[in-house]
Amino acid sequence: MNDIRRTILWVIFGFSMVLLWDKWQIHNGNKATFFPTPPAQTASTPAVAASGAGAADVPVAAASATPGAAPQPPAGASVPPAAIPRERVTVSTDVLRLSFDSEGGSLVHGELLQYPEMEDKTKPFLLLDESASRVYVAQTGLIGNGAGGAFPTHKTPMAVVPGPRELQDGQNELTVRFESADMGGVKLVKTWTLKRGAYDVAVKHEVVNTGTAPVSPQLYLQLARDGNKPAGESSFYSTFTGPAVYTEAKKYHKVEFKDIENGKAEIDKSSSNGYVAMVQHYFATAWLLGDGVQRDNFVRKVDTNLYSVGMITPLGEIAPGQSKAVDARLFAGPQIETLLEKLAPGLELVKDYGWLTILAKPLYWLLDQLHKVLGNWGWSIVALVFLLKIAFYWLNAKAYASMAKMKAINPRIMEMRERLKDKPQQMQQEMMRIYREEKVNPMGGCLPIMIQIPVFIALYWVLLSSVEMRNAPWIGWIKDLSSPDPFFILPLLMTLSSLLQTALNPAPPDPMQAKMMWLMPLMFSVMFFFFPAGLVLYWLTNNILSIAQQWIINTRMGVPPQFNLPKFR
Repeated sequence: MNDIRRTILWVIFGFSMVLLWDKWQIHNGNKATFFPTPPAQTASTPAVAASGAGAADVPVAAASATPGAAPQPPAGASVPPAAIPRERVTVSTDVLRLSFDSEGGSLVHGELLQYPEMEDKTKPFLLLDESASRVYVAQTGLIGNGAGGAFPTHKTPMAVVPGPRELQDGQNELTVRFESADMGGVKLVKTWTLKRGAYDVAVKHEVVNTGTAPVSPQLYLQLARDGNKPAGESSFYSTFTGPAVYTEAKKYHKVEFKDIENGKAEIDKSSSNGYVAMVQHYFATAWLLGDGVQRDNFVRKVDTNLYSVGMITPLGEIAPGQSKAVDARLFAGPQIETLLEKLAPGLELVKDYGWLTILAKPLYWLLDQLHKVLGNWGWSIVALVFLLKIAFYWLNAKAYASMAKMKAINPRIMEMRERLKDKPQQMQQEMMRIYREEKVNPMGGCLPIMIQIPVFIALYWVLLSSVEMRNAPWIGWIKDLSSPDPFFILPLLMTLSSLLQTALNPAPPDPMQAKMMWLMPLMFSVMFFFFPAGLVLYWLTNNILSIAQQWIINTRMGVPPQFNLPKFR
């Protein structure tokens, strides 16, 4: 039974690691493989697969459109009486540098000034972009037709109203204003307002009826991006990239690009609350409308390897000479949980913890509180693992006490197995007799370990998902907890600690199982050479504390630590 018990323990450990790996891959739209390499999402056909009421009416922006080229009005649109020159307008605050295209007043370039690029830390992180290699933009416009043709869309040339382009000392906000010509009896005025220290940008849409008949336009807000993974994404772990829709009725729902491609995307198509978003590792964009504003949500394929998510809201009837304004907000920034919670209900869910959110959220809260005290994310990880070990001390004590008892009787078991190796039935009976006499439960160490597995998986996701780890130093050579250890010191220590744990445990009588006990830690340790340093630090700290507790319990029970070194033949 001793060898069976050890096998079960290793199977539990092994399966927990494999399931952790594969569930994370599946959860984020990849195939379940041990070392997956996420393929770039590539659309194969240009056909539109619309989902959601009115989605097919949203004007299409071609992925191949060249910035600065002459705009092509959508079918049915009336051409403005005077040509409006196309230009780029760049504005800056203390946290954002945004560029707008006067074609539709769309946001086509966005840099996060407080977050450097991973490859070149002298440059700010580029979130939104419209270039030959990337498409990721935020667009708005009107759906509908008046007496003179189609209403203004994100493909309509607009005039830029002069104004300041950089937030000055003492200023708290600046605005960028775009005005369309009269199209279909309607004029659209779009005003973007940026505030100091804010990643949410207010966008006001004023629709003026310049015609002689009532009009009933609809306003659409959409995020369009290519289906490629962000540059620099590790192939040893993967996070979700793609659209997401949140409503109070169906909560947070991610949509994979391949489901849009295949026409299988399922979302809550109509609601009076929630948001639509584009999500990637550490960062997100989201369109926010006020609660109570009716909207239809949609996801669709726009063009080859180009997809969009958005919402459409009716403006109601606007009489001649009258106007109506709709206020929206665009969030474009880091997935800081405390920040997202303040902006809109459920927005913090773009930082996705998966199926263990109920455990992950309090763990993140505790980690954040520790950071407020310690001021270093690396030491906060160490402190959090230490507190978890204290919380699970008695569970671990029972597990290690059971292991110590097993280790104490292991010589008797080994002698008995050797003596009765040709009598398997009698061997099992004798083994059970020894367990009864010594009051040892061979499964006594399994339950305490299994109870803790969900907590440590949830902590794994917290550390992998938290943008706070990005470029956060710990000590010495660890300059970025979100990147692998540049000198592989932490992974090597992690491997040694795993082997030390194996050496402290009683050796299984079966030579094959004994070999597997040593091979499995080595196999799993390979992953940690490519994991972020913060994750490796967490596992290393947990291993060290576990070894210390096991050593103390073994000594107290009169089972001195012995190193059971492998015997490979």
